[in-house]
Amino acid sequence: MFGHSNEPVTLERDCRGVIIPAGDEVTLKAGSHGFITQALGGSFTVYIEGSLFRIAGVDADALGKEPAKPPELAENASNEDVEALAWEQMRTCFDPEIPVNIVDLGLIYSCQLINVENGLRQAIITMTLTAPGCGMGDILVQDVKEKVEMIPTIEAAIVELVFDPPWNQSMMSEAARLQTGLM
Repeated sequence: MFGHSNEPVTLERDCRGVIIPAGDEVTLKAGSHGFITQALGGSFTVYIEGSLFRIAGVDADALGKEPAKPPELAENASNEDVEALAWEQMRTCFDPEIPVNIVDLGLIYSCQLINVENGLRQAIITMTLTAPGCGMGDILVQDVKEKVEMIPTIEAAIVELVFDPPWNQSMMSEAARLQTGLM
C-alpha cells in the first residue's frame, strides 16, 4: 500500500476501526496483530486478519503512535487566517485507499466562514466523493468535520456532501495526478 512500509503492529488496547471500503464501524481487540499499510494525516490504515481498517488519529496510542497535535491559531486571527487553516486541516484528510489528500483530489468544493457571536465562527464546507456509492463517504465527512472543528474559534463545521457537479479526474491537482500516475 501507499505511504508506509507495512509496519508490523499489535493493538495495545481495544479501539474503534472502520472497515474499508464498506464503512462499517467495528471494535478491534487489544492484542490483534497486523500491519500499518498507510499513515497519512494522522489516521492509519491497518491490515488485520485479512481486512483493511481505518483507525482515527485519536486512537493512535492503540497502535503505539502519538496522536496528531491540534492546530494553532494567532490570537487576533482574521477570517482569512482561519480559512487558510481550515484548508490546511482538510489537507490532512485522506481517502484510506488513495495516498492523496482530499483537497488535492478535488473533493472539497468550497469552505466558507460565518461569524457567529463571541468571536466564534462556523465553517460551511461543500465536498463530494470520487464515487457516489463510496462506503467511506460518512467517514470522510466526519474526518473533515472533526479536523476543522479542532481549529480555535470554530464552534461548528457543517459539511455538506454533494454529487453535482460529479467528481472527475480533471478536478485533481497536478501533483495528485502525478502521484497517482494519472498524468
